[in-house]
Parts: sequence; C-alpha cells; structure tokens
Amino acid sequence: MKPFDPRLTLARPDLAALALEGRLAAERYAQPAARQVVAPIAGLYRLPNGVLDDQLLFGERFDVLAVEGDFAWGQARRDGYVGWVETRRLGETLSSPSHWVSALGAYAFSEASLKTKPVGRLSMNALVTVEAEEGRYRKLAGSGWVVAEHLSPVGVFAADPAAEALKFLGAPYLWGGRSSEGLDCSGLIQQAHYACGLSGPRDSDMQAELGSPAPGDLRRNDLVFWKGHVGIMLDEANLLHANGHHMATVAEPLSEAAARIEAAGAGAPTGFRRL
Repeated sequence: MKPFDPRLTLARPDLAALALEGRLAAERYAQPAARQVVAPIAGLYRLPNGVLDDQLLFGERFDVLAVEGDFAWGQARRDGYVGWVETRRLGETLSSPSHWVSALGAYAFSEASLKTKPVGRLSMNALVTVEAEEGRYRKLAGSGWVVAEHLSPVGVFAADPAAEALKFLGAPYLWGGRSSEGLDCSGLIQQAHYACGLSGPRDSDMQAELGSPAPGDLRRNDLVFWKGHVGIMLDEANLLHANGHHMATVAEPLSEAAARIEAAGAGAPTGFRRL
C-alpha cells in the first residue's frame, strides 16, 4: 500500500479527519468544516506564520479541522494540500461558482464602472459566483464588479496549456506561490492546467505522474522535469518555467536551461511527460 503523503493527508498525531478513521492512527477524529476563501489570495503555511507551502485563491474551499489563534488548520479542497491559513481570509458562507477568472488578473470594482474604487484584484483561476449583470460588468458574490471578458463559465475551458502558462511570462518567482502576483515552477504548471480543465496537483513530483512518458522529440505542452523543478515546452526547443535563477517566469531554449541547471548541481532532466 502506498504510504500517506503528509502534504495531502489531513492528520497529525492528536487529530485527523473523520474519513481517515480506521486507516490512520490518531488520538481523535473529527469532521472538517467547509469554509471558502474570501480574500483575493490566502497563504497556506506549513506552520502558523511559517514557510509558505501553497496559496488559495478567491472562492476556493478549505476544509477546517482545527482553529488555533488566528490560524485554521485544514485541507485545500482543490489541490488537496494541508496546512495553516489565516482565519480572517476564510468565510462561512459557501457559494457554488458559476465562473472562473480566465484573465491573468481581474480587478473587482465597487460599482459597474472602471472609474470606481477597486475592492480587490482576483488572480487567474479564482472561482466566482455571478449574482448580477450591468452592461459589460458582472457583480460577484463577496466581491465587486468585474468585466465579463475576464470571466469564463465553469465548464468552459481553454485548450492550450502553454498559451495559458504564457500569460504568466515575467511574473515574479515566489516559492509556494500560484497566483499572478508570484508563483513557483509547479504553481505555473498547475494554473495552466486548471485553465484547461485538467488535473493540477501542487508539486512537481506529483505532476511527474501526469500523462505518460513523452515519446521521441519534444513538442508544445510536454512537461520537462528535474529534481524539484518543472517547465512546459512552447515548441520542440523552447521552455517556459518559473525559476529562482531569473526570479521570474521566463522562456528560453531548453538546451540553455538544462546546461545551467546541471552546472548548478541539480543534474540533467529526470523525465519528460506528455498529456
């Protein structure tokens, strides 16, 4: 039996999710309480005020199992990651999303006009519920008015992950990030896949199990893996990846990236995957 991955298992020695009873030992079990992200972005931390492991986007669900001080411990419903989130960024009112943000970023305004005060900036793949329409604007539950062009109905997705990943070109590198304000290598791949309605596990080792080995020459949308790193091919020769060397999302020849990464001691690519 494959061991439980602690990144994706809502359990610790003193407390575990009720669904794990009889499968994993804990002092007690409880049913998580569903919450929804009400901030544009919410950090998910390994420990309260600790290392950023992941981020939650507006409208995503977070199942809370414990609250300690200003933080809630639980599991992200969308990618399964476990960690701590500030309680002030979570709301108890749950709404089913009708749309998702398909632009890189979308400002929500206080009124149905771009000349009014912004109330927040939503990142690509945020989940929203449209509750009113006025001209080209759509009123979002728990937020403001967004132009309709920045939204797509749930179930209507893009078709080219590389094109979606390219929207993040130049975005700053942020360990644990998965938003247009900053993201890491696997966050970039995850967001590009979400935009296309595809599975989006959080870390590069999880993503290395997607699809099947890429046969022969590489092509657009193939994934290239190193130990702890991943990028997406734009064509047979060029790679797009968020990386700490450039501290940004960049496009460059795969041959140059591979040589630099190997020279830095991380070795040659460990695999190539095709969806």
